[in-house]
Amino acid sequence: MCASTTAPQDVQPDPKIIDLLKKESESGIAHVSLEYFPPRTEQGVKNLHARMERMLANTKCIYTDMTWGAGGSTADLSLELALHAQKTGHVSNMHLTCTNMEKDGDPIKAVHDALQSAYDGGIRNIVALRGDPPEGEKEWKATEGGFTCALDLVKYIRKQFGADFGISVAGYPEGHPNRISELSAEEVAAMSESEKSRCCTHDGVTFVCKDEDYKKEMDYLKEKVDAGADFIITQMFFDAEVYKTFVNDCRKWGIDCPVVPGLMCINAYPGFKKMTKFCKTRVPKPLEEKMDSMKDDPDAVKKFGVEFGAEICRSLLDFGVEVLHFYTLNLEKVVYGITDDLGITKGLIEKSNESDAKDMVAVGSAWARVGDTVTCSAGKGIVKELKADGAAVVVIDGKDIEVAKGSYKKEMRA
Repeated sequence: MCASTTAPQDVQPDPKIIDLLKKESESGIAHVSLEYFPPRTEQGVKNLHARMERMLANTKCIYTDMTWGAGGSTADLSLELALHAQKTGHVSNMHLTCTNMEKDGDPIKAVHDALQSAYDGGIRNIVALRGDPPEGEKEWKATEGGFTCALDLVKYIRKQFGADFGISVAGYPEGHPNRISELSAEEVAAMSESEKSRCCTHDGVTFVCKDEDYKKEMDYLKEKVDAGADFIITQMFFDAEVYKTFVNDCRKWGIDCPVVPGLMCINAYPGFKKMTKFCKTRVPKPLEEKMDSMKDDPDAVKKFGVEFGAEICRSLLDFGVEVLHFYTLNLEKVVYGITDDLGITKGLIEKSNESDAKDMVAVGSAWARVGDTVTCSAGKGIVKELKADGAAVVVIDGKDIEVAKGSYKKEMRA
């Protein structure tokens, strides 16, 4: 299967992000990059178009990421939004996974077609990922004859498209969630100093990527870079020291490319707790206590999200970071507050408008999990069980009601 790398003449291709990272930021402080996900509804997509346009104009973001849903659940919409970003002035960095990407019985064709469509539309930057399992499934499974990991995808892009795409890959300062282990009391007491520095505790249980597994993670990351990745974007973290150690370890492993910190904006208490528990993310004790103290005050959480975000960014800037990558959650207020506080922008937080927050729900959201509050035609209830096909068993007025995938919506707090 050969790639056609002759772009339509009326398409102005994007520059490669790795080349942009070599230039000084307009603010003289740091570059900003922004990441979005495909919303669930048509109105959400329209609102996202408007938000992306505003945030590009306001932050002068150096590039814009569009995620690819769990299990390939948003493939078509992700591609459409990435192409829309490219057409409207963004440098589009399209996420691409090799999960559930079979087409016409071919486990590789859908990936190739997505790359070709991106190329034809002027996109020149790809985030190569393995991807999460489809919604409702606990384990990731490779398609027979297809890709087994992100490394395979990096190699495929370089083989089929040569140097036509810039490629970024994921890095995990605390270890990939699949390599993070639950520890016994004896194991906790025997942790090494490096394990202590990246471990986390959730609901009284301690988890860590053990030293031998962390080494495997670093070896694998080196393979991805050696295969052709230009730079690394990290998984979220809330302890700046963990990121700094990770960067220093990258250099020890001979990984000399840029390591861009992925910064999850704190917008709401429930989302923060759910994401950090699901990803087994380290949460420093002072941060945990502060968040718990504000759990019933959404406005205070957003205000603190700005304060904490600016604090961790300053620590990163002092370390020498030159680009700040924000996981926006399709919202703007906290991002604007942070960039204002840092002096990258001025007066944006007063202009922020999140009246559309209810529409910013992800298609096949990986965060729609057991215990979430959802609404459906039968009313509002709590998710009791998620089926393999994405259907959910929801408890409404004391009764178990099964609702099909796509027919229920998670309640989001702005």
